[in-house]
Amino acid sequence: MPIIINHVAVSACQGDITSWQGDMIVNASNSGLFGGGGVDGAIHRAGGPQIAGECAAIRRKQGGILPGEAAVTSAGKLPLLGIIHTVGPIWKGGDAGEISTLARCYLSSLDAACTQGAQSIAFPNISTGVYNFPKALACQTALRTVVEYVKRRDSGGLPLKRIEFICFEKDNADLYEEMLKRYGDIY
Repeated sequence: MPIIINHVAVSACQGDITSWQGDMIVNASNSGLFGGGGVDGAIHRAGGPQIAGECAAIRRKQGGILPGEAAVTSAGKLPLLGIIHTVGPIWKGGDAGEISTLARCYLSSLDAACTQGAQSIAFPNISTGVYNFPKALACQTALRTVVEYVKRRDSGGLPLKRIEFICFEKDNADLYEEMLKRYGDIY
């Protein structure tokens, strides 16, 4: 069940982000924008070599992207407006700025989607795989950042109408749905 904040629906579900229907999806990438494992590999496989070629062009032009930054490519063979690639932090115990870096991933991705005129965006669980960010803390950071972003922007200045968290694993989906219910009780 989505929560509505400033006319923007925010929801979560379990699924495969590469089959999501909307405008843009976010890829949990690495700094070199090389297709890796997990969500990154799945998006590169589903979108085809065009995405890898565009990522290579970004590497040649600017050397990749830093944790917390975002870059946009086409969606290749996927029926989307584009892919937003962002690099999450590697968990080092919590004292290396990981939470603020993860929040910047969401902020820079939302800004990129708005710049592209996207009305909908889907996020994976950034940094909770091989980067070992604790899942509950990642969920709290993601939801808090997205909700605050939507609250700060008035509905007239925000093209986004739908923000979804697509969780590949059931435990992540359950976390997001539980925390969204808490936000729903507030709004």
